[in-house]
Formats: sequence, structure tokens, C-alpha cells
Amino acid sequence: NWNAEWEKNYSPVIIDNRVLIRAPFHKDFKKVDYEIIIEPKMSFGTAHHHTTAQIIKLMLQEDCKGKTILDMGCGTSVLAILASMLGAKQIDAVDNDDWAYNNSVENVERNQISNVNLYFNDAAFLDSSKEEYYDLIIANINRNILLNDLPLYAKSLKKKAVIFMSGFYENDLNLLNNKAKNHGLIFDYHISSQNWAAAKWTKN
Repeated sequence: NWNAEWEKNYSPVIIDNRVLIRAPFHKDFKKVDYEIIIEPKMSFGTAHHHTTAQIIKLMLQEDCKGKTILDMGCGTSVLAILASMLGAKQIDAVDNDDWAYNNSVENVERNQISNVNLYFNDAAFLDSSKEEYYDLIIANINRNILLNDLPLYAKSLKKKAVIFMSGFYENDLNLLNNKAKNHGLIFDYHISSQNWAAAKWTKN
């Protein structure tokens, strides 16, 4: 039974001993602060990849209570779901991949989350109605898309608001930081794992 064999080798992920991301078929798992159930399909975002895990680490250090948050390139919506569990007021989760969008719909329902709004779109979602709208933006995509869409992200952040970006290598950080600086974003810090990086900026 290839599916049973695959399930046997698909392990749950625990981050900082606080967040557990597991599949519906996992039966024995450690109890932690936040438990997220993700159906592993073809969407990115099961936290097995360094970049998703890094963003989760950043989120655990941020006060999300009462905030309006954007998860751009949401994949499975694991980050949007966590944002809700961390007390966010409203989360917009956006992805232009139909597999990811449909998987997100399932995962949001499976985790009984009511304040995540899902959109099948890309950065064009950030029109004039979203200017200075978000307290926190999460963008775990890739270097080229981040560089291209960064001006829209910056415009959509409230003053003193925060953006987390990941999906790029550590040696690309200066490139992203120079672009961010040109759009009024001040670099705070970054973390890295296996040459992958995630970083925090604050809008000036």
C-alpha cells in the first residue's frame, strides 16, 4: 500500500516546542501551545521546508493580537491559520495557484478558523483600497517575486507596521534590504538555516 507507506514516512513538525503542524492521519503527537492540521497535497507550506519554519519562529516573537495581517503566497495557509491562533483580528490569505487556494479552503475549515479571508489572486490584490491597511505582512515566496512586489507590500503597510519576508538565500539579503530601504522599510534582523533566510522589516 504505497499511500500507507508514504503516510508512515510523513512526519509531523514541531517548531520551538510551541507549534505542531501535523496531517490528519497522525495519531500520536506531542501536546503544544498551537496545533495546526494540514492536509499535505501539492501546496507549499507544511513547515518541512526551512523558510516556513523560519517565518513561524518570527511570528512567535511578534505580538499578533488584534492585528490585520496579510499572508501573501499563502500556500496551505498554515501561516494564516497560526496568525489567527495567535490572536489576529483579520487575515487575508492570497495565492494565485488553484491547488494552493483549494487546499487553503480545506485547511481553514479543518482548523475551524473563521477570520481568514481567502483570495485567488496575486499582488494585484493590493490595490488602492489596501493602502496603509495591514499591521503585518507575511511573504514567504521567492527572491524575484519579493523584489518585484515589494513596493506594493510597503504601500500596503501602516506606519510602524511590520513585514516578514522569506524564501530567499542568506546571500540575497542585501539585495532585498536595499530594495526595502528604498521603500521606507527599516531592517530589524534576520534568522537563517541551511543558507535560507527570513527577515523582519518595519515601515518608517
